[in-house]
Amino acid sequence: MSEVYAVRRERVRERCAAGGGAAALVSRPANVRYLAGAAPRGAVLLLGTAEDVLLCGRPPGAQQGEGRPDEALKVQVLPAPGADPAVAGADLAAAAGVGALAVEEHHLTVARHRALGSVAPRLRLTDLGTAVEQLRLVKDADELSCLRIAAEIADQALGELLESILVGRTERHLALELERRLVDHGADGPAFPTSVATGPNSGKGGHRPSDRRVEEGDFLSVCLGATYRGYCCEIGRTFVIGTSPADWQIELYDLVFAAQRAGREALVPGAACRDVDRAARHVLDSAGYAEALAPLTGHGVGLEIDEDPQLAPAAMGKLDACVPVTVEPGVHLPGRGGVRIDDTLVVRPEADGGPELLTITTKELLAL
Repeated sequence: MSEVYAVRRERVRERCAAGGGAAALVSRPANVRYLAGAAPRGAVLLLGTAEDVLLCGRPPGAQQGEGRPDEALKVQVLPAPGADPAVAGADLAAAAGVGALAVEEHHLTVARHRALGSVAPRLRLTDLGTAVEQLRLVKDADELSCLRIAAEIADQALGELLESILVGRTERHLALELERRLVDHGADGPAFPTSVATGPNSGKGGHRPSDRRVEEGDFLSVCLGATYRGYCCEIGRTFVIGTSPADWQIELYDLVFAAQRAGREALVPGAACRDVDRAARHVLDSAGYAEALAPLTGHGVGLEIDEDPQLAPAAMGKLDACVPVTVEPGVHLPGRGGVRIDDTLVVRPEADGGPELLTITTKELLAL
């Protein structure tokens, strides 16, 4: 992986040079990990003219899931407790004679940006912008491998839950059990707080599990994600508890399933992000559920659970091959409940079989 990280850092360095800068200070954690292999809490990466340095407040590897730094990278642990690695990085760049330093202004606070200027007043600070995020959009083979394993872990955890007795258990208890199973199967941890929603809560995006107990006849919607070696995926499914689904449940489920299928089928290289959203949204709009829809149909995943591209009505840009995204339409009817279906897929050309489905738990409307 050393060579992979070196190539990534060189690509950022080239962008700095094109913008008239000689060095860059990367502070956003996901970007640090992408370029360095690890991102200890608060760490920054200095891409210098002579060498690259990972500056951190404590030795890397102390926390589970934070990764291991590239062996070819110099690691500098700050001696003073509470010292700011970003300020130390700016000081180091100034000492090396760097005239201009590109920083991630969208990540730095105003106070931190001022601190960088005060410690090295002769250093001209420029904006690196989202250069690293743009590089992260298209995943390489190793990244996709990590995403596949994360998806497999999430599928396993969800599959085991479906084999257990659910009636009478609380949303909160089921969510905690799912997160435990993720770790048991090798995840770094959950990619986000697990959502378990029953009855009138079902179908709500981002529902926080409550002490409501599962009842027979409920819709049960579950959304969970696993992180593996820093890479995140998610899956969402909806089921009926204890009995055959009612007619309205079948009708709503079939509608959301059709919307999700339309979104998945629209995932081709070159497709406009807003067109993918439109494909799924049109199915639900046409059935009269426009007011019940979420603001977006899906989003990119990787070192963050929610990253570009965004699949939304006003989204800009087009999809590239090897970009992983979610497709997650849903409808929630106040007082009754609803349906969410969520998959993680990788954009692939038709010649390669079309979009690659990573989360494979059945989407059949099961009565558990």
